[in-house]
Amino acid sequence: MARLFITPREIDYISDLTKEVTKDIIGQKIFYYTVREDLTTVHDVYEEAPEKVFNPPVELDALVEWQPETFKTTKFGSEETATIEVYLHARDLTDKDFQVRSGDYFSYGQLFFEITSVIADKNVYGQVEHQTGYKVTGKQARQGQINVKPLGPTSEAIDDPDAVQKTFVQQRGQEENSLGKTGDVRALQQNEKLEAPISKPQEVSNKGNSVTTDSSFYGDE
Repeated sequence: MARLFITPREIDYISDLTKEVTKDIIGQKIFYYTVREDLTTVHDVYEEAPEKVFNPPVELDALVEWQPETFKTTKFGSEETATIEVYLHARDLTDKDFQVRSGDYFSYGQLFFEITSVIADKNVYGQVEHQTGYKVTGKQARQGQINVKPLGPTSEAIDDPDAVQKTFVQQRGQEENSLGKTGDVRALQQNEKLEAPISKPQEVSNKGNSVTTDSSFYGDE
């Protein structure tokens, strides 16, 4: 598509639209753990770091393509491995001044994954400087590579108050919502091409018993 018709305003519109789908509708997220290379000790011979040091986890909105776990039998027994692909919004990472790198880790549910590749998914209508997002491939981390408790949501089968996410709140370009700071930026609002929404971010919540079907989304509260 010619640059004559896809101007910076159209680029911002496409970015805001995909952010709306990711942040205000889908609601999936991962927790990203950056390896601190300056604090991690690397073995002189094997060039490996048995005990890695991580920055505190960063919550990133994402679109997760879950893959079924695979089983492999070796002479040491059976081995279960999971691999997933995560799609991250390029402009959102830029707004947060956050870099995704191979070798870092993230959690999704109960599992931790080591990032094996980070690939620019597509550019916007052939404009090479504008990426739509990144496809991040993660392979399940071996036991002992990262020893921290996974953050929720994890599984409804686990007796933990954070195992099931009971509240989802839209962001809609607001600096803060009822859950705290969002770090969300909508370019058309920032550039005063579009007014901020009049209504507040909508909330889907069930703060009561986990077995009830009541929800604020339906006005049950």
